[in-house]
Amino acid sequence: MDTIRITTSQNIDIDYEVAGVGERILAHIIDMALFIVIMLAVVLIGPALGSLSKVALIVMIAVYAGLFVFYDLICEISMNGQSVGKKIMKIKVISLNGSRPSVGQYLLRWLFRIVDFTLTSGICGLICVIVSDNKQRVGDMVAGTTLIRTVPRTKMDNIVFTTPEEDSYQPVFPAVAQLADKDIELVSEVINTYIKTRNPVVVYNMAERIKSHIGVTPPEGMNDMLFLQTVIKDYSHIIAQAESL
Repeated sequence: MDTIRITTSQNIDIDYEVAGVGERILAHIIDMALFIVIMLAVVLIGPALGSLSKVALIVMIAVYAGLFVFYDLICEISMNGQSVGKKIMKIKVISLNGSRPSVGQYLLRWLFRIVDFTLTSGICGLICVIVSDNKQRVGDMVAGTTLIRTVPRTKMDNIVFTTPEEDSYQPVFPAVAQLADKDIELVSEVINTYIKTRNPVVVYNMAERIKSHIGVTPPEGMNDMLFLQTVIKDYSHIIAQAESL
């Protein structure tokens, strides 16, 4: 499973699962299938279009060609880094800094489709994705983007109120005893929200809130996601110990 570690503007280290070659190809096939369906529909209703003027037919062809050429660019800008095919395959374009790509980044990766696909029949893009560290085609390298999975293959276990297996476990943050059950439920909800949306801001905001509330500073090297998971583990252990007395 290939991943890419991204440090966000909030200094949060997030590991993203990079979209595989097969997922990218299937997403592209789905997108192309949409245009094939549209073309077949036009052919089937062709006789009914016989009364249209030549100008109207030219306009329809121009609109179809324009949609075909600009489809990926329009979709990625308006659908937060996804086309219909990408959405179905649960993959999306992100910037290497973890944020949503700018219009300029979308435009660059779209322009370089000429190199990745048109001029090389897709061979250049395929080879680059396979051999590059961040699984990028040329357009992604130039734009500073890559494709990630929006839903992890391995789901995070439900970690609310689970007791650490080790009897000798020592809580990292004993001060979590100040929290209430509803606080821990909210922390778990934030983690699950991140899994679904890959939005690091919710993790950062919740971590800052908990740190301020219980007055702790995580050890060096502990990012905000790990901090929240540790808070839940510590709380679960403390509650379990209290109930056993």
